[in-house]
Amino acid sequence: MNGSRLVATGHYQPAKVLTNDDLAAIVDTSDEWISKRVGIRTRHVAEPGESVADLAGHAAAKALAGSGLDPSDIDLVLIATCTQTERAPNVASRVAARLGVPSAALTDVGVSCSGFTHALALADHAIRAGAATNALVVGADKMTAVTDWTDRTTCVLTGDGAGAAVVSAAPEAEIGPVVWGSAPELGNAVRIEGTPARFSQDGQAVYRWATTQLPEIARKACERGGVTPEDLAAVVLHQANLRIIEPIAKKLGAVNAIIARDVVESGNTSAASVPLALSKLLEQGEVRRGAPMLLFGFGGNLSYAGMVVRCP
Repeated sequence: MNGSRLVATGHYQPAKVLTNDDLAAIVDTSDEWISKRVGIRTRHVAEPGESVADLAGHAAAKALAGSGLDPSDIDLVLIATCTQTERAPNVASRVAARLGVPSAALTDVGVSCSGFTHALALADHAIRAGAATNALVVGADKMTAVTDWTDRTTCVLTGDGAGAAVVSAAPEAEIGPVVWGSAPELGNAVRIEGTPARFSQDGQAVYRWATTQLPEIARKACERGGVTPEDLAAVVLHQANLRIIEPIAKKLGAVNAIIARDVVESGNTSAASVPLALSKLLEQGEVRRGAPMLLFGFGGNLSYAGMVVRCP
């Protein structure tokens, strides 16, 4: 085998929906202000007893069912998250037990908003190295659990959810080489810290970094994947907010691509955002089999990871 491929995806969001008008009732904001500033209209909120492992498990089960594989076929489980409260067993172990995966390697990946694309790259590398054959890769976060509901600059952003993918060995590489890295000197621009843990950020610093530095890195991911931005059928960026997504997509020059804008309905779900948006896009059937898509996560730490993936 010379590479790996995306076999199936799945996603899950809690039933409870919080609208901008709902937020306006608890903090000094409005639907007009939120829509204009970040482009978000609704977000999904998990119940207090619904854990990150619960979110991840639902999405993973859907992806596994779509793959046609048996749980015993999975030999690597990677869960990207930054909001888990459990330390041991880790979220990957909890999801494996829930799905009946018997003996896989189990790892949580903590790279915040770029966690899923980091985990996808790690799965691809493991398969290329012969250390795994079928991997379950999940991004899941319960951002509302770390939200300060008195801070109108951040509480309007966050949502909960999970997205998952099954990745398998393939005779030809359908997941391109990753371009990844970070700007750790700016890492404090996004934080989840304190007791209780709370999300905060320097929004202007994140905006400047994302809109000025990331388009060129995204182009490099296309180059490494053997395509031009014009070749892309879809672009799935971290769903931070529309004021970041749209400038990056425009500067990238992916003029023929569908640009994922799930943030409008889901808010910023951190590590869940890329696979959640991807799974919805594929479920709609708008991208043809084999077409190139750019998956690009970025955010906390200020880290990034992106790659070209062929549509399953």
